[in-house]
Amino acid sequence: MLTAIYPMLQDQFLLDFANIGLISLVYQMTASILQPCIGFWTDKNPKPMLLPLGMVVTTSGVVLLSSATAYSHLLIAAGMMGIGSSIFHPEAVRLTRIASGGKYGLAQSIFQVGGNLGSALGPLVAGIIIVKYANQKNILWFAGVGAIACCVLFYLGNWGREYQKSNKRKSPGDVTFPYGKSSTMWALSLLALLIFAKYFYMSNFTNYFSFYLIEKFNVERSNAVILVFVFMAAIAVGTFAGGPIGDKIGRRTVIWFSMIGAIPFSLALPHLPFIGVIIASIFIGLILASAFSAIVVFAQELVPVNVGMIAGIFFGLMFGMSGIGALFLGWLADVTSLQTVFICTSFLPFFGFLTFFLPKEEDKITSNDQS
Repeated sequence: MLTAIYPMLQDQFLLDFANIGLISLVYQMTASILQPCIGFWTDKNPKPMLLPLGMVVTTSGVVLLSSATAYSHLLIAAGMMGIGSSIFHPEAVRLTRIASGGKYGLAQSIFQVGGNLGSALGPLVAGIIIVKYANQKNILWFAGVGAIACCVLFYLGNWGREYQKSNKRKSPGDVTFPYGKSSTMWALSLLALLIFAKYFYMSNFTNYFSFYLIEKFNVERSNAVILVFVFMAAIAVGTFAGGPIGDKIGRRTVIWFSMIGAIPFSLALPHLPFIGVIIASIFIGLILASAFSAIVVFAQELVPVNVGMIAGIFFGLMFGMSGIGALFLGWLADVTSLQTVFICTSFLPFFGFLTFFLPKEEDKITSNDQS
């Protein structure tokens, strides 16, 4: 929802692209920095009731956004929404894994696609009830959705608390590092670089794709919002597909395809006509999005003793790279052009060749020697 109303906020608060990028940075960085800390804490002390608490904080940010009268208010609202997200995600990933029945990729995809659907529908609904009428107060409709979500998450938090009481958790000493410590650190570093490339590139679309369409093809703002929805819907489909496919053919293979497969479309997009841009953006969303669930589950399998912390780190990296990317690319767009930004970022999927260096299934060790 936040990125969808950027054109309206730009007019209302006289913002340049760097100002818009800073809003995204505040939101993404508050979520990024806190998530690993909360994940590490909840690995030792699971707190299922953090689910509704996170949604309460996020909804409070939405309420503030609806009544903001100064740029500083927008930054505070974005920060509150980011804090709420950081509280929510680590514990939500833990409950998802508990409920997975061993199908971790599928479960992670279903969880992630929920967020992607929200990200897709948010701009569409925002375009209909907020941007179309240029009415900031209509943002309060999203606060109503947040209130409903709080009730649902309170129920899920209670379920998680009851599960926690009735199931004895395995102690950290019972869990080994299946690839050895040195290989694990190497693999985690590579996965972090892949997250950097993926979300730095994706921030281009989530923050500036509507402006790109408006500037280059004179698309009306309401129509640009719909096209952003199409892109986000493609991300949701790709995310849902990536997890179960990874369960069947291997997460390393899915990660490899999701990065390398996007290269032809990313390179072509800045040079295509309008219809070609839309088609290329759909394929980019479908292909790139299939990686995230596989990356998170791959990382959790590398360090099974710290599921919450790993989820926090990688969701944190996702938010962090998106925020830094939004700020940097906004600045670059101000000093050059959006066309230049889309050309420069089109090479980021080449980071996918790093997947070649990730450990394979046969590299697993069977002993308890973690050297």
